[in-house]
Amino acid sequence: MILYEPFYKTIKEKGISTYKLINQYGISRSLLDRLKHNKPLSTSTLNELCKILSCKIEDIVVYVDDEVCL
Repeated sequence: MILYEPFYKTIKEKGISTYKLINQYGISRSLLDRLKHNKPLSTSTLNELCKILSCKIEDIVVYVDDEVCL
């Protein structure tokens, strides 16, 4: 299972609010909702987030075995 918990840690460390992501970088509220609920994202979306945050993919996503999550 892909989780987006590192995304929130990364934006906090970089001092970027969700408000700034929406208004300055054009990130949609629906994308933030998808991140919040660990819903699938395209690789192009992940690429764009990495560009915006100047970070690595592991600063946005983490893989956790489904059996561990249960």
